[in-house]
Amino acid sequence: MYQLQLLLNIPKLFTSLSKIDFYSSMFKNLDLSSIPEFPSSSPGRKGYSHHAMFRAFIVMKAERFGTISDLLDYLRNNLIIAHLCGFNILKPLPSYWTFRRFINEFSHDYLTSIFQNQVNILKNMGIISGEFISMDSTPIKANTKLNNPKSFSKNKFSKDNQPKSDKDCKLGVYSASNDSSNKRYKFYWGYKNHIIVDAISGLPIAETTTPADVPDFEVALSLLEKTNKWFNLKYVNFIADKGYDVKRVYNFVRDTLHGHCFIPLNKRNSKNPPLTDDGYMVCEAGIKMLDSACPIKHPKYFNGKKHRGCTKYAIISSDYRSSINRDSLYFKAVYRLRVESERYNSRFKALDFEKAYVRNINSVSNLNTFGHITLLTVAIVAIKLGKFDEFKSLSALMQSA
Repeated sequence: MYQLQLLLNIPKLFTSLSKIDFYSSMFKNLDLSSIPEFPSSSPGRKGYSHHAMFRAFIVMKAERFGTISDLLDYLRNNLIIAHLCGFNILKPLPSYWTFRRFINEFSHDYLTSIFQNQVNILKNMGIISGEFISMDSTPIKANTKLNNPKSFSKNKFSKDNQPKSDKDCKLGVYSASNDSSNKRYKFYWGYKNHIIVDAISGLPIAETTTPADVPDFEVALSLLEKTNKWFNLKYVNFIADKGYDVKRVYNFVRDTLHGHCFIPLNKRNSKNPPLTDDGYMVCEAGIKMLDSACPIKHPKYFNGKKHRGCTKYAIISSDYRSSINRDSLYFKAVYRLRVESERYNSRFKALDFEKAYVRNINSVSNLNTFGHITLLTVAIVAIKLGKFDEFKSLSALMQSA
């Protein structure tokens, strides 16, 4: 307390009261008791508190800093915030390399525990229900020159050209346009953060980071299974885009979770020809085929010899995926809730997550989870303060706290 009073009397180090109140509330609502404050096995000096380092990275994401250098500059010029993090401000703050070593080596299991605790708090508040969930992934570019548009490296997006600066990142592709009629795709080296969002509150329930080449549907199966063990996703309504249109996903949601899927068909996975309104197949010329053969006996296909007309075959399936009525008003209404994934991804990327400034998967995973914990804690603080219209707005709460 003496240190804080001392700093408040130094004008050049003054930090706005709203920032002080904001971080005081944030740290008050972060239970770090599951994290050992100091490594028990380290001999001699204890080093810096893991709790203080943890809070510092919350500051990094709340202030939307992409690099550790920006965080360190901020703490040195806002010693009150450093004090609130738990550092002894009468002594030197941790160096850049201390922060770097922490984010590289800190066990991600601790972050997962804090993340799940924040989710459960919001669940107990009645904010997160998990009745309707939406899943999506967001690309994160690795810190490599090969992602630089101005790079003239040969075959920079070849799988054989693994970046030397980051051995964990992989080659991925993402959509560079939201225009469904003119999709443009771009390659990149990096990672993907996969997020399950509560489609009612728009808050995350689970997340994980993988190299960019891991298919979304594979992550969905593992993440749903892990999440169900601690959150209980029984009877869930699972919403996702065409990238998750795989039978294994449908079957897991139905058979294990006893839920329902709201996933549009991926045309690449659908070989059936188009049908008329009354159920007949249509040939390439757009003509109704009454008997699955050439309706006009075109000489090219119906020559009276070997060929008796063009034919079409339909795959008749009775599985769960095929039985979903995607034209129903209910399906369309529920699927519209997927917009919450897009909105959350936008808020997440606003914390400066489109590019990784660290160079291994543990560091990238840790920073990603710090970002999600920050946004979950913002929601908790806003609701406890009665500011329900700000529980999804970091900037609004920071200004009004």
